Amino acid sequence: MKKPWGKLSGVRPTKKARKLLQEGITQGALPKVLAKEYKISKPKINLLLKTLKNQEIICDDSVIDFYVNIPICPTRCQYCSFISAELKEAYKILPDYLDALVKEINEAKKLIAEKNWQVRSIYIGGGTPSVLTAQQLDFLLQNLHFGDIEFTVECGRPDTITPEKLEVLKKHNVTRISINPQTFSEKTLQKIGRQHTTLQVFDAFKETKKLGFNINMDLIAGLGEESFKTFKNSIKTALGLKPENLTVHTLSVKKGSCLQGQNVKNSAVKKMVDYAYKMLSKAGYVPYYMYRQKNQLGNLENIGYTLPNKQCKFNVDSMEETVSILACGANAISKFVDHKNQKILRASNAKFLGDYISRLDELIERKNKIFS
Repeated sequence: MKKPWGKLSGVRPTKKARKLLQEGITQGALPKVLAKEYKISKPKINLLLKTLKNQEIICDDSVIDFYVNIPICPTRCQYCSFISAELKEAYKILPDYLDALVKEINEAKKLIAEKNWQVRSIYIGGGTPSVLTAQQLDFLLQNLHFGDIEFTVECGRPDTITPEKLEVLKKHNVTRISINPQTFSEKTLQKIGRQHTTLQVFDAFKETKKLGFNINMDLIAGLGEESFKTFKNSIKTALGLKPENLTVHTLSVKKGSCLQGQNVKNSAVKKMVDYAYKMLSKAGYVPYYMYRQKNQLGNLENIGYTLPNKQCKFNVDSMEETVSILACGANAISKFVDHKNQKILRASNAKFLGDYISRLDELIERKNKIFS
């Protein structure tokens, strides 16, 4: 079976294409090079070129993105391989974690002032940051004021979203929220361990839109061995809501997930991804970032779609690795993008909450070192 991405094994196809352009390949010759040298299929070349067209790329040493990690979820999804604690196990240590996290954030702010950096975007990910109470969110967010900029908070599980939490996010200038159903099939939601209903997705979406947030949604093709018909319904339902961004993932069966070792088969996954592209394009969405993972069904990809002028800057910056990222929290990874020497330096924080708390001073020093 011919692989749609041919010889291209990297996780960031757009980054490879931009590198070819920087090396002197012209826009006109790029499709031929991708087809001949990398054996990429014509549909994927077209997708790649369209994605490049919809990206805002900056390479400015005075600009950074700020990332905060909350590696805690209500429950563990069967397909997930992230290092993330379940809330029932983490709630006792959570106050200490937030105290340590705020300390790291404030140390990072000193570095920002010292370097005279401009913060381009803030992104709080996880995990599921919205597992925090409204009071805990308020405690965290009051330390993250950098003016009128893009500010995203992942609230992936709709059952964690409340009007009180949304008011706190609005008060602290959050502009974008993720609500991730992954599927609109009740049967699949139960099967994969997500303890929410599709009705809760609709309710969370409605409450979020009342306050004017931009919304990103995630769907997964090949999830729970769903049929094409089931995935087709999820796409149509999401388009009926019309979030500003819609990311279509292809299921990746990873080590560390509960799906590992299971016989996951779905010959319809390519049909699903193609259908999503067709319907989203028809509805006015355009692809603006993509990445690939190991063990994805059909050797396919994850694609972020956006309505015009609604791109998430952080998604582009982090995937293309063109902007330095100052990251705080357990399992967060800071990246210093050295444009002059064309290299990227990384500093990874401790993965687990207890280790992060006990080693905080060491981790702050390590991070400061890569930016010195």
